[in-house]
Amino acid sequence: MSPSNLRFGKRALTLAAIIVLIAVIAISTAACSVGLSPPSRLPAISGSIVLGQQNTGIWVNGEGKVTVTPDVAILSVGVESQEASVAQAQEKANTAMNAVITALKGRNIAEKDIRTTSFSVIRVTRFDEPKQQEITIGYRVTNTVTAKIRSLVVESFPLDYKAGRIIDAVAQAGGDLTRINSISFTVDDPTAFENEVRQKAMADAESKAKQLADLSGVKLGKPIYINESGGFIPLRQEFFAVPAPAPAFAAAPTPILPGEQEIRLNVQVVYEID
Repeated sequence: MSPSNLRFGKRALTLAAIIVLIAVIAISTAACSVGLSPPSRLPAISGSIVLGQQNTGIWVNGEGKVTVTPDVAILSVGVESQEASVAQAQEKANTAMNAVITALKGRNIAEKDIRTTSFSVIRVTRFDEPKQQEITIGYRVTNTVTAKIRSLVVESFPLDYKAGRIIDAVAQAGGDLTRINSISFTVDDPTAFENEVRQKAMADAESKAKQLADLSGVKLGKPIYINESGGFIPLRQEFFAVPAPAPAFAAAPTPILPGEQEIRLNVQVVYEID
């Protein structure tokens, strides 16, 4: 073999070795990219189902609930005025709202429990067919507040009686401009109830896990994962039409029924198997 052919053969072998090396690296990289990562010790959450790559242990859901009687009513009340000009509409709305706030305070609603939630000035228009255009027919001013009605032990009237009387007083004060939007009920401080319902949820989960362990002939271990959801009081909404002005001392106040509500809480617990 001539020297030139020998040199050519060596170069070909070197090039082939490089190509093989590149192929090996590429295959290794691809294998790493599609390989499974090490299983995580903490499972992932999807909705109310715990997902993990190694579902070991005893998995249970526990529920706790407690019935409570609301001690707070949240009243949403407003005034609405429509006049030819903004100034006229605002003047009437301001007068009516001041009367509403005075009525609320006169029924022992503290100023800190009265909060403005919305205020708007809207141009009111209609479509003029002959002119084929929108024309202004007036301006509407709306002012809305929420009032927290508390049922205090020192007061002689229950929450339902107080709320009805306050609605009547507000309707009387605001007159035809009054807008009663809604009333809802809740518990002012649910902390004690949430603690109780949490204990019930964990006890329910442990009871279920023990039963599963006994049925399976295994020994129940300690909890290794706990997830909590819920723990709130749903607000009960009552919607009202615009009431007519009521007499200042109505014999029968507007009927308001707070009823009872439930605080619910769910926990998902994973127990070891000893």
